[in-house]
Amino acid sequence: MTTTDDRTKAAAVDPGPLIKLTIADCAAKVLHSAVTLGVFGALAEGPADADRIVAATGLHPRMAGDFLDALAGLGLLERTGDDRYTNGPLAKAYLVPGTSTYLGGFVELTNETLYGTWGRLTEALTTGTPQHLDPDKGGFVGDKHKDPEKMKRFFAGLDAYSDRMGVEIAGRVDWSRHSSFVDLGGARGNLASVLVKEHPHLKAGVFDLERTRPLFTEHVGRLGYADRIEFTGGDFFTDDIPRADVIVLGHILHGFDTDRRRELLRRVHAAVNPGGRILVYDRMIDDERRDAERLLSSLHMRLVSPDGSEYRVGDLYAWLREAGFTDAVAEPLLGTHTLVTATR
Repeated sequence: MTTTDDRTKAAAVDPGPLIKLTIADCAAKVLHSAVTLGVFGALAEGPADADRIVAATGLHPRMAGDFLDALAGLGLLERTGDDRYTNGPLAKAYLVPGTSTYLGGFVELTNETLYGTWGRLTEALTTGTPQHLDPDKGGFVGDKHKDPEKMKRFFAGLDAYSDRMGVEIAGRVDWSRHSSFVDLGGARGNLASVLVKEHPHLKAGVFDLERTRPLFTEHVGRLGYADRIEFTGGDFFTDDIPRADVIVLGHILHGFDTDRRRELLRRVHAAVNPGGRILVYDRMIDDERRDAERLLSSLHMRLVSPDGSEYRVGDLYAWLREAGFTDAVAEPLLGTHTLVTATR
C-alpha cells in the first residue's frame, strides 16, 4: 500500500529521466525515418519550407509539422522564424547522401537489424537463447544472407561507419614503419581501401570467408583499388592467416567466447611479422563496467549470438600478453570505440 510518506519521498526525485528513457527509441525512429525518406538530402541545397520538404520526400502534411520540428528539437535540423528548415551541423556533416562522410547507411542498417531482435530481449533474458531474425519472414540476419543484394545492403551500412574508422586509424598509427597490413574479417575491403588511399606505400590484404569474394571484387574494383588490395578467402581458425606487418581486428573478438579469442590472438601473433603490430578495435567495456553504452553493446552481442559479448580492456591486455604481444596501449576511437595496439 502506498502511503503519503512514500509519495512525498518520490516527489523529491524528478521522474523526467525515467520518462525520457522509456521513450528513447522514439527519437531514434524519427532519425531512421528521416534518413529513409530523404529529408537531409532534400535540404542539402539550402533552406526549404515544410511544403517543399513534403513535396520532395512524400511526407504527409498531417505529420510533417511535428516530424520536422522534432528533428529540429533533436538538433538534426534548424528552423528559422519563417518556418523554413535547414540541416543542422550534425546532419550536414554525416547525413547528406553522396558525401564522403555519409553515415546514413549505418543508420538504416541499425534500424533494420536492431528493432526485431531487441523486441525479443525479455525472451532472451529468461531463456539465454540468441534471438536471430528469420530471413524467410523478411528478417535481417547480417552478412549471412543468401541474397547477394541484401548482403550488399548490409555491407553498405558497415562501409558508412568504416570510412570514418579508416581515416581515424590511418592517422593514429605510424604507418611509415610498416609496409603491409591485413584486415581480418575485412568484408568487401572498405576499411582497407581507406588505408591504402591515405598511405599508398602499403601492401594491403583482406582475409574473410570465401563467400565474400564476389562482393569484395565488385566494391574494390569500383573504388579503383583492385591492384592494391588482395583478398584471401578462409576461416580464422582453420586456415593460415596471411602474414603482414600489421593485422587489424575490428569488430571481430566480440563475436567469440574467451577461449576462441585467445586462440585467434595466438594465430594472429604467428602471422604478424617480427616488429609488427596488432590493432584491435571494438566497443570495449571499461574495466569498472560503468559505461552504459558499452554494456548495452555487449548485451546486444549476447542477444544476437550464442557466444559473443564485448570485453574489458584489461582482459584484452591479458590475452595479448598470453599470445606473445607486448607494449599494449589503449586509446579512445571515435568516441564510441577503443583501439588497442600491441607489438610482436
